Amino acid sequence: MTNNSHEAARNPSDPSSSSSHPSSSHPSSSSPSSSSSSPSSSSSPSSTGSSGGVDASRITLRSPAELADALPYMLGFHPSDSLVMVAVHGEAGRFGGRLRVGIPAAPEEWEDTARQVADCLIRGSVRRGARPDGIIVFLCQDPRRGDSAQRVMTRLRPLAQRIRLACGALDVPVLEALCLSAERYWSYCCPDERCCPAEGTALAAPGTSVMAAAATFAGLRVRGSLREIEHRLAPLRGAVAEEMEAALDRAAVALVPKILDGATREEVGAETVLLARALIQRMTLAPPAEGGGRGADARDDGLLGHDEAASLILGLQDREIRDIAAEWMEGEEAAPALRLWRALARRCVGAYGEHAAAPLTLAGWVSWSTGDEPTARIALGLALRADDGYRFAQLLHHACNEGIDPEGLRECLREERRRREPRRGRRPAPPRRAGAATRPPGRPGRTLGRHESGSRESGSTAGSEQ
Repeated sequence: MTNNSHEAARNPSDPSSSSSHPSSSHPSSSSPSSSSSSPSSSSSPSSTGSSGGVDASRITLRSPAELADALPYMLGFHPSDSLVMVAVHGEAGRFGGRLRVGIPAAPEEWEDTARQVADCLIRGSVRRGARPDGIIVFLCQDPRRGDSAQRVMTRLRPLAQRIRLACGALDVPVLEALCLSAERYWSYCCPDERCCPAEGTALAAPGTSVMAAAATFAGLRVRGSLREIEHRLAPLRGAVAEEMEAALDRAAVALVPKILDGATREEVGAETVLLARALIQRMTLAPPAEGGGRGADARDDGLLGHDEAASLILGLQDREIRDIAAEWMEGEEAAPALRLWRALARRCVGAYGEHAAAPLTLAGWVSWSTGDEPTARIALGLALRADDGYRFAQLLHHACNEGIDPEGLRECLREERRRREPRRGRRPAPPRRAGAATRPPGRPGRTLGRHESGSRESGSTAGSEQ
């Protein structure tokens, strides 16, 4: 799957942990097995309440319409240009692991993609002791200008069939395969036009379904679309991008020789930390614009000068400085730090695209540390797209996908900060908000420690893209 990042989401404690009874269940056709393993994507059996709130909000999904409506709540965002697969377990059809990849633009890649994602989801479930009894597939793609949703559905039908064959080759049937396009859905498995007409069926209006009500009750929210989340982290364009690239050129000429010189590296590091603290304070004193999104990002962009942003981007390429920046992960520091890392990621333009790996990884880490696992996966996937050898992003992306508790790394970073700043003392960790997901549900006792944060080095990636 070229230029595609895997995300394999563990099953969070949310209403999507409900049972699934698709209205038509068609086992996939089987073919000789020809699967290839995919890097470090994972899946898991569903959680049934260990993190609280699932049992009280459990619902049953009985139709393709309800499955389609549930998808954004399973992922935490509306997927766009995405292939999503959800494992189903037991007679009740309990949801388990889920996996999302981008839909390859070239149809000649579809067969390999189908084999990889089927193998990845099934092997990941087996590795955790629960082989799926079935799989639900979603193909999500809106029509481009001049196209229609029905043509999108027709064009993607061969991909759906290849996925059914790949899953069948591994003896796991595809129970339902849906295409979601332009607020309509189609079933690739149901031939009955009385329930699945050729023109498709309109999705429920946002916020009006049983699933939406259950999600609201559980305190969950959909964070917009995948495209919107990625746009908030994408490089600036136009004249401002040209000005920013010139500033990065100037900073590179001034700072890179000092960073490479052992005698002046610490001086640059100290200046970088001071600059980062000053910019976080600036963000703190200028609360984000109401409504968030592009308006808030534009305001944050206006808070940073090109030269100071360039200096900070170059300084964060030093692993030790980046690790200090990772300490601003909780409490009152987290929100302004996240805004700063997003703004810096947008400033990595032109020839400096690879430099975005550092601020994107920091944005992913703060998101994960503060309980926003869906956004964390997206940011970490983008970091690996910028630099697929960026070790810190690899480890965090893998740990997030595996459901490892980030508290181990948080405590290591707190301890390192106390050692470096003894005046801070042993302050207790910020209290966890009631009902907030502060960690992805994972195996009890599994934590990510400081020794795993690693340095920037080569190695296998944590995912080709979620």
